[in-house]
Amino acid sequence: MRRLALVIPSLALLAGCQPGVAPLSDNDIGALAQLRAAYIEAVLANNCEAETAQTAEDIVFMPANEPMVEGRAAFTDLCETGVSQGPPQDFTITSLAIDGYGDLAVDRGTWSQMSAPEGAEPVTVTGKYVVIARKQADDSWLWTALIYNYDAPLP
Repeated sequence: MRRLALVIPSLALLAGCQPGVAPLSDNDIGALAQLRAAYIEAVLANNCEAETAQTAEDIVFMPANEPMVEGRAAFTDLCETGVSQGPPQDFTITSLAIDGYGDLAVDRGTWSQMSAPEGAEPVTVTGKYVVIARKQADDSWLWTALIYNYDAPLP
């Protein structure tokens, strides 16, 4: 019984010393920033193929004021609906924090978009977002979940 009393605390101590999942590396954070930059470029170019290239096959997209969209094909369909409205004149994303461990990362921040429908005055809308990204087998990162909303009601 005395041995067991010594073994159990020793096992607990050893378990506590095991290395955990590694935090994101500088390379990971850089790759996530590149992913975000590629998305901005695709939106400004009105290029749905390039937009969806940033997403995993099982993307879950939760756009503001619209139903949830699941899967890359559905994300592409939604994107192509928006493309018919033309590209925004300006679109920015400002990351406020990136955190994660191992193959999972969360990026949160703010966004701003200025659009000018034909014959109308330009309108700027702002909001916030959360993106969840997963590291792929080839060490690239893809978005697996994206949610955004507006700072104010739609005009």
